Amino acid sequence: MKNVITSEVGKKYIEKRKIMIIMDLKVNNFFAFRNFHLNMSYPKKIVDSYIDHEFLIGRENFRYKKVNILMGGNATGKTSIGQMLMAILNFINRKESIHLTEKISNKAEEASISVDFVGDTYKMYRVDIKIFSTQDVKDDYNYIINVCTRSAKINKQDRYETCVEKIESLPLKYNRDYTEELEKIEPLGWMFTYPADSFDKKFRCARTRNYLKILDYSLRALDPAILCVKKLNGVDDAYIIHMDSKDLIIQDGKVILSNILSSGTKAGIDIAHIIAEIFEGNCGFYYCDEKFSYIHSDLEKAFLSVMVEGLKNNSQLFFTTHNSDILDLQYPKHTYTFLKKDIHDESQPIKCVYASDYLKRNTDSVHNAIDNDLFSTSPDVELVYKIAEIGQNM
Repeated sequence: MKNVITSEVGKKYIEKRKIMIIMDLKVNNFFAFRNFHLNMSYPKKIVDSYIDHEFLIGRENFRYKKVNILMGGNATGKTSIGQMLMAILNFINRKESIHLTEKISNKAEEASISVDFVGDTYKMYRVDIKIFSTQDVKDDYNYIINVCTRSAKINKQDRYETCVEKIESLPLKYNRDYTEELEKIEPLGWMFTYPADSFDKKFRCARTRNYLKILDYSLRALDPAILCVKKLNGVDDAYIIHMDSKDLIIQDGKVILSNILSSGTKAGIDIAHIIAEIFEGNCGFYYCDEKFSYIHSDLEKAFLSVMVEGLKNNSQLFFTTHNSDILDLQYPKHTYTFLKKDIHDESQPIKCVYASDYLKRNTDSVHNAIDNDLFSTSPDVELVYKIAEIGQNM
């Protein structure tokens, strides 16, 4: 089952294989990103951490952020980071350039990507991508895509930084035959899940051993009116939601009479899916984007805790949220990255602010730092209050 994609519905989202750990991402001229940089390494081992094994098993010096909680105001790039990563991974796997070129911001300028990641054979890769475009007489764009793939074996004493040195000692030679260049990379595994309206209205139903039980518990936690969830015998990918008043059916990723369920309960179907996949441990890399917008804060904290606890060794979770109560979870400070948008800085309008760069003591509170706007990431509410002035002058 190593190279099998789980389902037709999931093709856009899942490649089920093994290890996939993102260590570093640099993006320029895609979406609103210019000279954007996100790093997933951390320098010092955390004693008595609530997150187990934040290093490669057998390579204890190679530390990586196993859980990455991305927070920030609206339009700061939380969803775009996930879509960018998914486009890169699809490009690497399928050799289809459209996933990248459609996301270029200014097509008259060069667009570039540099991404470091770990594969299944204790090897770290760096893929550098440069894209140039030209307009033809029909005002369509033609793209020239140059790719360079470099890699370094991760030895037992290696850190991320020493592997970077190894890779940077290799020549940076771009190849216009990107299909040939990307063949140097071993199969990777990942899973992305977004709000239901990001791509389509279908939900994804996992085919793992415990999915039905996880789905049952998740939906009952989200809606007390749900009595139980059962598999519909004799029909693939079909489940019955038994409620007080009536029964609903999930079939082929669609909920019949879905208006009966709240938005939060419907999101629970996807949440159960990603939890089931995390428990199974086949994907390695998971990106969960704002699945909890309609869900109570305490439930979001509980579900996230279950996801983190269920992560296998050599795996990684990205989790985006607006919920500041998540900051009360006792995770290492390097777990939290805040995205900040500065429209006055044309060279780098979106920046990453790492809580661990500011908070050095164990007693420092990330929540207090946010409440006091230590990272200068709070949204500007001045225009909102100007709306009140309109009302006062009517």
